[in-house]
Amino acid sequence: MTKHKIFISYHHDNDQAYKDRFVKLFDNYYDVFIDGSVGDGEISDGIQTETIRQTIRDKYLRNTSVTLVLIGKETWKRKHVDWEISSSIRDTNFNPRSGLLGILLPTHPDFNKEKYSYKNIPPRLADNCKNNYAKVYNWSEDPNAIMSWIDKAFEDKDKILPDNSREMFGKNRTGESWSD
Repeated sequence: MTKHKIFISYHHDNDQAYKDRFVKLFDNYYDVFIDGSVGDGEISDGIQTETIRQTIRDKYLRNTSVTLVLIGKETWKRKHVDWEISSSIRDTNFNPRSGLLGILLPTHPDFNKEKYSYKNIPPRLADNCKNNYAKVYNWSEDPNAIMSWIDKAFEDKDKILPDNSREMFGKNRTGESWSD
């Protein structure tokens, strides 16, 4: 397995326990997985939007190879998740583009269903699933399976151009699902 620095994007209020559980799965895999995600409270909401975006890009996404989105019921609504995905698929001098994948959590309405609704995952992730830049999987506690997904996202990142054309969220969203 290849060593990856992973940025984990998730809804802090609702899905922190799954993020912690996910990282714990890799306790014995420290040589192949480095968590590069933003901790709760590490970035103040009281600063300007562009400063938050730049901090995410320059501090947390720097040198990450894959962005992994843990997708709970309300993850699609979160502006920070949208900004993190957008920043991670940009290819800049300081931050090369990362691979991208999503994992549906057991709290997601489409978990373990044959198909999931694009309208229940973050819109920018959905755009990139539609063009095959990213894939979405169901939650697993098998580190080998997860590492194969991460390796695939990394390998595929330079094969297809990501879609980052969607306007970034200005604020968190509401409702049961998103629409264009």
